[in-house]
Amino acid sequence: MRAHPDSERLLREEVLSTARRLVSEGLTRGTSGNVSARLEDGAFLVTPSGVPYDRLEAADVVRVELDGTLHPDQRPPSSEWRIHRDLLIARPEIGAVVHAHPPFATTLASLRRPIPAVHYEIGLCGGHDVRCAEYATYGTEELSRAALAAMVDRHACLLANHGIVAVGPSLDLAFRVARVVETVAEMYWRALAVGTPVVLDREEMDRVVAKLADYGKAT
Repeated sequence: MRAHPDSERLLREEVLSTARRLVSEGLTRGTSGNVSARLEDGAFLVTPSGVPYDRLEAADVVRVELDGTLHPDQRPPSSEWRIHRDLLIARPEIGAVVHAHPPFATTLASLRRPIPAVHYEIGLCGGHDVRCAEYATYGTEELSRAALAAMVDRHACLLANHGIVAVGPSLDLAFRVARVVETVAEMYWRALAVGTPVVLDREEMDRVVAKLADYGKAT
């Protein structure tokens, strides 16, 4: 059963506004990055490929079935639609996925270095660090599998030599996770420039993750 037209229209607008926030808040540039959200009828909406977000309208957001079926008369979906689809299938609690190329996190991804707990906010990403997924060519099933492996028990990961993926029950929370990844990545990058960062231990991060488990979910 297809989602109600009004609810799908509103979600299209929210997907597009979230994608535009990626650019306005410096988490991605140009046409890089992509955003998706789960529909209630077994499909999802994802930003299209290769078009600047300020040139898109809500109607340009692409509907994809969870089996990968694309409907006619739509723009091509993001080249990374498989990551979005596979995460939504594997993780029923996920309602939205954000992929971006923020500069500090992508720098660490190019070093293939995970982000450790140099600040407690990393707990919003679901654990004591943000792992870096194995490298694979963009837009491939291999990259999707690598992302899923790095995302076990996590809400975010780095993609080696590529960018980040962040998830949440809603678009707002997925965006927050993406922003936290970049914020802590910048802290870590700057700390490395002047010394050896002190990393919070696993026991402390277990406490933090428990405290943050429901953070913002009522909004």
